[in-house]
Amino acid sequence: MSKLAIQPVSTQVDFSSQERDVLAMWARTAAFERLRALRANATQRFSFVDGPITANNPMGVHHAWGRSYKDLWQRYKAMRGMNQRWQNGFDCQGLWVEVEVEKTLELKSKRDIEEMGIEKFIRLCKQRVLKSAAQQTEQSIRLGYWMDWNDPSELRQLGEALVADPAATLTLPRAGGAVSGTVEQLVGQLGDARLGGSYFTFSDENNYQIWGFLKECHKHGWVYRGGDVIPWCPRCATGISQHEMEVDGYKDVPDPAFTVRMKLITADVTAARWESDEARAAWNASKARYALAWTTTPWTLPANVMCAVGPKLDYAIVRQGDACYVLGARTLKLMQGEYERLGTIAGAGMDGWTYEGLYDELPAWKDAEREWAVRTGKQHFAHHIILWDDVGEEEGSGIVHNAPGCGPEDYKLGRQFGTPAVAPLDEQGNFMEGFGALTGRFGHDVPNDVERNLRDKGYLYRRDTYMHRYPHCWRCKTKLLFRQVDEWYISMDELRHHMMRVSGEMNWIPEFGKERELDWLRNMHDWMISKKRYWGLALPIWEYPDGSFEVIGSRDELKARAVEGWETFDGHTPHRPWIDGVKIKHPVTGQLGTRVKDVGNPWLDAGIVAYSTLGYRSDRENWAKWFPADFITESFPGQFRNWFYSLIAMSTVLESTMPARTVLGFATLFDEKGEPMHKSKGNSIEFNEAAERAGADVMRWTYARQKYDDNLLFGWKMLDHIRRDVFIPLWNVYAFFCNYASIDGWSPEAERRGTQTALDRWVLARLAQVTGEITAALEAYDARTAAFAGERFIDDLSKWYVRRSRERFWRGEMDADKRAAYETLYEVLTTLCRLLAPFVPFITEAMWQNLGGHRLIEGGAAPAGAFSVHHEPWPATRALSGEEQALLDEVAIARTTVNLGHSLRAQSKVKVRQPLARIFVVADPAARVAIQRQEGVIADELNVKAIEFTQRESDLVTYRVLPDNRKLGPKLGADFPKARAALAALDAGAVAAAVRAGREVVLQVNGANVALAPDEILVQAQPREGLVVEGADGIVVGLDTTLTPALLSEGLSRDVIRRLNDLRKSAGLKITDRIHTEYAATPRLAEAIGAFSAAIAGETLSVSLLAAANPAGTQASDSFDGETLTLGIRKA
Repeated sequence: MSKLAIQPVSTQVDFSSQERDVLAMWARTAAFERLRALRANATQRFSFVDGPITANNPMGVHHAWGRSYKDLWQRYKAMRGMNQRWQNGFDCQGLWVEVEVEKTLELKSKRDIEEMGIEKFIRLCKQRVLKSAAQQTEQSIRLGYWMDWNDPSELRQLGEALVADPAATLTLPRAGGAVSGTVEQLVGQLGDARLGGSYFTFSDENNYQIWGFLKECHKHGWVYRGGDVIPWCPRCATGISQHEMEVDGYKDVPDPAFTVRMKLITADVTAARWESDEARAAWNASKARYALAWTTTPWTLPANVMCAVGPKLDYAIVRQGDACYVLGARTLKLMQGEYERLGTIAGAGMDGWTYEGLYDELPAWKDAEREWAVRTGKQHFAHHIILWDDVGEEEGSGIVHNAPGCGPEDYKLGRQFGTPAVAPLDEQGNFMEGFGALTGRFGHDVPNDVERNLRDKGYLYRRDTYMHRYPHCWRCKTKLLFRQVDEWYISMDELRHHMMRVSGEMNWIPEFGKERELDWLRNMHDWMISKKRYWGLALPIWEYPDGSFEVIGSRDELKARAVEGWETFDGHTPHRPWIDGVKIKHPVTGQLGTRVKDVGNPWLDAGIVAYSTLGYRSDRENWAKWFPADFITESFPGQFRNWFYSLIAMSTVLESTMPARTVLGFATLFDEKGEPMHKSKGNSIEFNEAAERAGADVMRWTYARQKYDDNLLFGWKMLDHIRRDVFIPLWNVYAFFCNYASIDGWSPEAERRGTQTALDRWVLARLAQVTGEITAALEAYDARTAAFAGERFIDDLSKWYVRRSRERFWRGEMDADKRAAYETLYEVLTTLCRLLAPFVPFITEAMWQNLGGHRLIEGGAAPAGAFSVHHEPWPATRALSGEEQALLDEVAIARTTVNLGHSLRAQSKVKVRQPLARIFVVADPAARVAIQRQEGVIADELNVKAIEFTQRESDLVTYRVLPDNRKLGPKLGADFPKARAALAALDAGAVAAAVRAGREVVLQVNGANVALAPDEILVQAQPREGLVVEGADGIVVGLDTTLTPALLSEGLSRDVIRRLNDLRKSAGLKITDRIHTEYAATPRLAEAIGAFSAAIAGETLSVSLLAAANPAGTQASDSFDGETLTLGIRKA
């Protein structure tokens, strides 16, 4: 090993500033590019496919969570010697981008977009994506995320050029040769092999690969246009799919709840159970009879067609005034005022009852009824009551108003029963022509109008306010409506079973992910793939005038089939508006086909990336090298229904196999109180703020140690805790080593020359152990277990090895023992750097650069070969020898003993600096041997003069044993007092031992044996006088807290040592500086200083220690334990 000079290190470290320095070094030395070159010819590959981040806004701390996992395993696999693709992904198309562009331009509707021009709007959407991708690239780099990143300035340049002149020719420099084309063409080629960098889902390759997928679906007969009622965003003027609804689509809102009188025309009450004959007569004599229906969407009442009741529910028949009402038997709280119950009827008995329509006078209803009459051949539609098993009585009236044009379940029932469907709303959510005074009014604005109308007609019974969860647009947060539309779907009837098979073949982490995905597949509806918008995949569906359609599978197929518009489209990306002008001819009828105006659901874009990014269309051999992915990871809550689902769907259709071998999911990030983060609430933490205030490494470690299926409560307290408990101890150990190595001029040599102690052998065994633990955990994709193994080792290293080794480094001469201490700690630190590098790339790089002698952070050109810790091979694992395992077990017992002793000192409020006479220990024979072997260490750590062993815990405590009155009183009855006396007569220590061992205790009561179970006896332990006692892991420690004058005097001397060393630090002295010390102290303290002057001088490097009335030099005064002390120090 070449000679290197390890530089001193300050313990006052600014991690964020250091991270920026490391980033600058990586950029200057092309550290990432060097890693790729070092692994380029590796025979082993690790295939990771990135779930694309939406390029629409700055990256958040929740994005950093998943990106930290991605970087962790890519770095780890690179250190294992594997070749990788290193490709990030950006999700580019869809409503999320459109909405933000509309906000920027202050556009209010689709009409505004079309007036401005679709072409301009699409370019602005692309520009926003490129601008956001540039920003997210910079933030990802700040996180320490190594990928084949695009130059952010180049992305911004492309975005600006695209808006200025998309047809302008531009040349982009690349290592493999410059790439030229129009701006629009270059943007469409981002992510391909020639340009490199991140993939963008708006790319030509991604879009055309989806065309191929849809073509394959069409071959199976799965693509269809279907009528349905779907959630509809009136602001965005598009449907919201089931996938989108399930992710972030509901809010608790108050809505008007109407209870409506449906005036019955016919009502067969043969099945009714009357309270009396008079009750039946009252029904027959009533002037009006009503069914009370309930709804929280009053805007749907003008489209009412039917009402539904539960066939197995009971309904009450009541009289109020001159009218009779029917409603759920358990919903009578809806009745206003006094009423008389007349009888009960099962829902099944109400089937076919008819009632007056609420809005039959409207032209829209008359048109719907005429269309229905033509379709069915019938003359008049009668509003009626149907049976529906899904009707409940937990809320409302137990009678559900049904409007087939206004709700998905209503629509299905309407089709089942062959009813008319009145669809009242247009794209903007306004009532269409034919709805009288409501025409042109917005759906959610009409409840007051509907209320007045129904009151005037006598149909409204009551109005209330009801708080419930209601769907909102996941993107713009607008309250949704429900609208009858024609959309494009992929049928799931056959496909879902194939997808379930593929899902079952994948390794899901956590394991419940598999069942959750399968549950979604079992129950999901057909996949709605269309959006009536602009910025997105141009659905490759061409329709003919006769209603038939074709799906085009590629650009080449479209070119071959095009009979019109190709010249206009050629040279453009496959987006609106350019693609809309291309027409094809029907191969049989000769009719001209026109592309449907719909764009695709954005989850098509992300779902295809396991194919589009690996060259499935152009280089099947290369695709086969990297498919399926070894690993993917994203947040669970939404991705079951979105990215994971679409990946599985597309891979099932194209290759009938899994897209990834392992899927890692994780939960959701909230603030420290468990609340969602929102700027408006003032509880959000921006990524840039967190990276600068806490440091990216601290964030990454926080994510790594989080349990996957628990929500992460993210905040400053948590980050500060991680920094204090993990990073500061690690840095202090590193600084301790470097500072003493610098002082002594120590550098690593090829051959060990030191003589290892048992402590050295122990820490190296622990190092081998933790290497195995972290390696096994990372191989199992278990970051949390690996992180906690690392934390335990850092704690062992800091609080045991370095604490126990300090005097070896302080020693003046470089003897074999000191050399062994340096060699051992150097090996530990350099190995630990490699073990932790995938988790925390910055601090490990900073440490490695100094420990390895590169120091490129301070400047200088990169040498040939590996120079970064991230270029290094992963530490080798090995099995521990029997001797090593025995040593680990021995030290573990010693540390348990020490921890118990420290706990007892804390309970007694006796500081560790205060020497004590002894501890007593009770332990089994094996543990006793271990403690005896470590006796000097334990005594030193606990600052006690002796360790004394005793056979029984009863030597340390006195016991009192009592019968459990609550259990034994009922069991023994009148014999209980005798049993209590018999128990008291036994040896309390023996009884306590039996209880702890789980054995019965047998008493003699009335000449007979009575067995008491361990849980029927209460054991109370009281430490003997002068002791405090505690036990753990089979070891019991008793601490003798008696303080003699000699012990107190020695304790005072330890206090003086601490205060002198604090004064050295505040005076800015170096570790090696020797000093003259003067002191003024109260008599008892002065006597203690005199008695222990040699120890004080030795531990503070004082060449003189003299009493003085006014101590000279840098001064400090203090009072403690009733004493006062003034110190003065001068550099010798």
